[in-house]
Amino acid sequence: MEYLRLGQSGLKVSRLCLGTMNMGSPAWKPWIFDERQSEPIVRHALEAGVNFIDLADFYSAGTGEAVLGRILKRLVRRDEVVITTKVGYDMASHPNAGGHSRKHIMDGIDASLQRLGMDYVDIYMLHFFDVNTPVEETMCALNDVVQAGKARYLGVSTMYTWQFAKIMQACEQHHWHKPINMQLQLNVAYREEEREMIPYCQDQGVGVSVFSPLARGLLSGDVQSTRNQTDFFTAQMYGDACSQRIAASVARVAARRGVSAAQIAQAWVLNRPGVVSMLVGADSAAQFDSALAALETRLDEDELHELERNYTPCDLINDYSVGHRIAREPRPAQGVFRQADT
Repeated sequence: MEYLRLGQSGLKVSRLCLGTMNMGSPAWKPWIFDERQSEPIVRHALEAGVNFIDLADFYSAGTGEAVLGRILKRLVRRDEVVITTKVGYDMASHPNAGGHSRKHIMDGIDASLQRLGMDYVDIYMLHFFDVNTPVEETMCALNDVVQAGKARYLGVSTMYTWQFAKIMQACEQHHWHKPINMQLQLNVAYREEEREMIPYCQDQGVGVSVFSPLARGLLSGDVQSTRNQTDFFTAQMYGDACSQRIAASVARVAARRGVSAAQIAQAWVLNRPGVVSMLVGADSAAQFDSALAALETRLDEDELHELERNYTPCDLINDYSVGHRIAREPRPAQGVFRQADT
């Protein structure tokens, strides 16, 4: 396992990060593993050298943190792992149960630490950009979390580049702790973050970690999984013809090499400029091993061309575009131009 510094910080993380959204309680979603099912996967990742583990309070409505906290306590010393958890999504039904207000951040970190059974997390991360809370309020609260010793570093996830720039500017102006990690979605079927966000992170010395390297299973060929059959986000994000053509190219390259499609898709992500670590949300040790193999996979010029030739630009995938994304295919004409399509 290779370890890289996360941005300009001194923190070293494994190139593979264990994603844990699939661990917690199946009562939350049908594709979630319980504690007994999750432990062998966590153990396998740790034995492979993973020291970077991603959580969120939202996963299994808090049960995910509790489950992972107990598993990690049994398997590894606290100082040997880098634990990140996220805050922002509603955890209850009252008005202050979500968002990035000072109140919810302070309540959120204490609740996460209690569930985890830990004194601190290594990275405390905003799950999104809260458009309803002033940036200064959010970042001042996060700075206080670090000052109190409840988090070692800060991170952010899933936002527009201009929003992240506002966060960095506020931290610079007030001499607050800056985020060291941007967690974003990137795969061969979704590359929009390469236009602005990743170059901005490189310029600002922020480490990039990538989630959904398999486009929610599309690029592994596992479109019939329980998750994809019960999670409408997959079809909304990757249900267009362009994504299907890209998936076919991934399968074509994999077949030529005699390896899994997942290994090829993950290798593409791991070799992108600016990417420090890639999240792996494995359902088995075998699935995790494809990511290990991807670490050593180098794609040649012809393979890269085949993987990338069908890509076309699209609107960003984030919390603000849910439910009204524009598909990467022509839309029918309307109004006075309706006859143009006939």
